[in-house]
Amino acid sequence: MAKTGDTVRFLNSVGGGRIVRIDGNVAYVDEDGFETPVMLRECVVVSEAGDSRAAASAAPAVAPKEIEKPSKEVKAEPELPIVETEGGDKLNVVLGYEPADIKQLSTTRFDISIVNDSNYYLYFTYLTRGDEEEWTTRYAGIVEPNIQLLIGEMTHADLAHMEHVAVQMIAFKRDKGFAMKRPVDVEKRMDLTRFLRVNCFRPNDYFERDVIALPIVTDDVQLGHDAVSVKPEVIAEAMLTPVERRPERRQVKKVQRQPRTSGGGDPFVTDLHIDELLDTTAGMSPAEILNYQVDEFRKVMDANMHNRGRKLIFIHGKGEGVLRQALMKELRHRYKSCQVQDASFREYGFGATQVTIG
Repeated sequence: MAKTGDTVRFLNSVGGGRIVRIDGNVAYVDEDGFETPVMLRECVVVSEAGDSRAAASAAPAVAPKEIEKPSKEVKAEPELPIVETEGGDKLNVVLGYEPADIKQLSTTRFDISIVNDSNYYLYFTYLTRGDEEEWTTRYAGIVEPNIQLLIGEMTHADLAHMEHVAVQMIAFKRDKGFAMKRPVDVEKRMDLTRFLRVNCFRPNDYFERDVIALPIVTDDVQLGHDAVSVKPEVIAEAMLTPVERRPERRQVKKVQRQPRTSGGGDPFVTDLHIDELLDTTAGMSPAEILNYQVDEFRKVMDANMHNRGRKLIFIHGKGEGVLRQALMKELRHRYKSCQVQDASFREYGFGATQVTIG
């Protein structure tokens, strides 16, 4: 576990520095004079506080700060390949609150993620406040194109400081020209009792489990929120009140999502692991490999689009989730009529998606 004084790099985003202080599960990391709040579990220790091994191997005249920079650069992991997708030049950004255990809403923690469904990098800040007028920065950093990033977690003890949330961000591209986007400044008021009601957590295209999703930007349009502010005493009362569950409502939704098919038969299975598609990947970059896998996916989809009701299984694996996200983007923009769901775990394990031609 990282501690104050350690030099760290970030696990799921670019950057790092020295931890100057720790508040609960959040570490404040000094990046070139700026303190960046990051979840402790997202910090990977490069060198511990007081570790003199790096300094011993360098010339005595070199300052410690100059020694740390090369070691951070050498150990930093390479960025994932940036693959632009059709329709991705419009910003679509969503905040998601995902319970660790939806059956224990009164005690469980919630993971907070931001989804960047666009071809742009987003430099953003995520802020919250309660009844007080001053805001608290919960996360500041960059999320890469077409990436879902975990930016924090919260418990019910944090709800009193979550009555208002805000996201500010600037969109840009690297090493190429792009259409400029207006800066985003969205504030939302939260109905905090939603975190205690099972039926408020719903399926969402970007998440594998039911979540409370807050759209920030949809097709370049910034979205506000008009939820009524709820006082802490109302929350306490709700925690003591049995929550009425309506599983039949969710079952009806699932039935409505099933396509009317004109045919059946066994699913057509395609394994998109690159070693199943090619004998060798020598000389191919990660971006070229990903593009080859997406092209194979398109070939299978296009060959079956005339066969309404046909079920296709695509095995993509868990990994970093880059391939799965690329496939989901294709399905949302290129194959909108198709139905998508996770494939059977018993038959195909984790990391498989079922598509039903619609």
